[in-house]
Amino acid sequence: MNGRVVLLLAVGLMGVGTFVAGRAVAAKPKEKPAMTDSKATAVATFGSGCFWCTEAVFTELKGVTAVESGFSGGTKPNPSYEEVCSGDTGYAEVIQVHYDPAQVKYEELLEVFWKTHDPTTLNAQGNDVGTQYRSVIFWHDEAQHKLAVHYKKALEAEHVWPKPIVTEIVPFKAFYKADEHHQDYYKNNPHAGYCLFVIRPKVDKFRKVFKDKLKP
Repeated sequence: MNGRVVLLLAVGLMGVGTFVAGRAVAAKPKEKPAMTDSKATAVATFGSGCFWCTEAVFTELKGVTAVESGFSGGTKPNPSYEEVCSGDTGYAEVIQVHYDPAQVKYEELLEVFWKTHDPTTLNAQGNDVGTQYRSVIFWHDEAQHKLAVHYKKALEAEHVWPKPIVTEIVPFKAFYKADEHHQDYYKNNPHAGYCLFVIRPKVDKFRKVFKDKLKP
């Protein structure tokens, strides 16, 4: 992707699974941050609402080898799901994405992140409300940090959304994996009400937009 202009479309898969019409945004930096993904596998951590939804989307992306649902951003070690849901722990529901940089770059993961939720709603995605549902990028190294900041500024400069972007960009400190019944939730519970009415529409729209980036 180095030297390429990356298009970040103003099309979001919101918390309720609907698209928002918009225009294409061409990120044209004077000097684009360099990618340093060179390891066999790398890790990215994103929070963009309910981790059941986010996991279902990123799991289907080509180059992603594993996705884990869990919590980051708080202070108490090993928080429970119930404690995080209280909104008082400082934790956000996140996914830990393990990916192969030879197949998918971090900036492509950022593109999916920006397009698959509303980064302008503070501590909420659709009907999921609370600090645990905040929009946040936890960067693992300086290359991720620079790219996240770069694309956030590019989107802000283009006024893609009518409201300011509230996405936090903060250093990664710790990840606590959620209980097993939260892992692969959509895959294991396809007929549950939340999966049918919230996750499935979001996944269906994701597949249409990113059809050339899906696993075979």
